Amino acid sequence: MTQHFIVIGNPIAHSKSPEIHQTFAAQVGIDISYRRQYCPDDVASFDAVVAAFFNGGGVGANVTVPFKQLAYALCKSQGRLSEHARVAGAVNTLLLTGDGSPKDKTLYGDNTDGQGLVNHITSLGWTLTNARIAIIGAGGAARGVILPLIQAGIGQLTLANRTLSKAQVLVDELSAASNTINEHAVETCATTELTGTFDLIINATSIGLSGDTLPIAEDLNCHYAYDMMYGRALPFLQHFAARGAQTSDGYGMLIGQAALSFERWTAHTIDVTQATSAIQASKKR
Repeated sequence: MTQHFIVIGNPIAHSKSPEIHQTFAAQVGIDISYRRQYCPDDVASFDAVVAAFFNGGGVGANVTVPFKQLAYALCKSQGRLSEHARVAGAVNTLLLTGDGSPKDKTLYGDNTDGQGLVNHITSLGWTLTNARIAIIGAGGAARGVILPLIQAGIGQLTLANRTLSKAQVLVDELSAASNTINEHAVETCATTELTGTFDLIINATSIGLSGDTLPIAEDLNCHYAYDMMYGRALPFLQHFAARGAQTSDGYGMLIGQAALSFERWTAHTIDVTQATSAIQASKKR
């Protein structure tokens, strides 16, 4: 029997999720249908799309921009949240839990973004244990990865943002939501004041997609540089590569978070390395 999945977004035509999840399904030998679902950008439309999908027998839904916080609010009011979703205040994975018909089940929201990032960094051979890490950006991308990074055993975390107050507000919100973050004492600073040498610097802004550069201090260095964006040459990575750092874009994170969503829905564990090779091979055909 075919299992049905969707990714909800606006815009959504560019999403690579259908190809990624079809690759997963082929790897584990199950039959799925995974489609892109456009949704008007308002609460009523989003709630209606989710309800119609699951009432119609849908198994799982991914949620992308701009609906991750709406998905969080829906699960908070009508269902349950994982710890990662609760702390992040955002949901990228929806499913129903419980027995019986859809109306007897509970909507469950998870956030796999941060663990997808951690898994990809680990697969690169970059050590997170006791690492000194900086994240640039205090928006939604940063919000979802701070708890998983701390849970991975990092040593020190600094959150930098062009507007310092926004970074501090984010840390305060996350610390109030999680004792794990509160006990770790995340430092904050303005982006231009981020200096010294870090084991890993993560760009959690989308500025590189426009070709623009971050206002990085001249004496800022790192052993590893990771940009959560992907799909084009990224100035952030070029800057640190020229200084001898190992670099990676966020495509592996995209596949990693998708693999975790797939596992939540189907209970099948994905070999992400094999899946990535298959996806890259299909692009060359």
